[in-house]
Amino acid sequence: MPALVYTLCFVTSALCALLLVRAYIRTRARLLLWSAVSFVFLAINNFFVLGDLVLFPDANLLAFRHIAALLAVGVLIYGFIWEVE
Repeated sequence: MPALVYTLCFVTSALCALLLVRAYIRTRARLLLWSAVSFVFLAINNFFVLGDLVLFPDANLLAFRHIAALLAVGVLIYGFIWEVE
């Protein structure tokens, strides 16, 4: 059951990233771009969670998970601060 939940979280964040990229291409609103990049990093984070806890339980991917989450939040904060109109 946890594998299903982690997989659905990965698919959902990747789908959100895809939809945000499509919206950015149509409107060219830069905040959509930063949100899309953030969701890409969140999808990478969810992929590492899936790999760490389900696929490779003996491997320790905690550092990669934290780096991906930090990049996701950092990109979104950068977009919120520097892209104010």
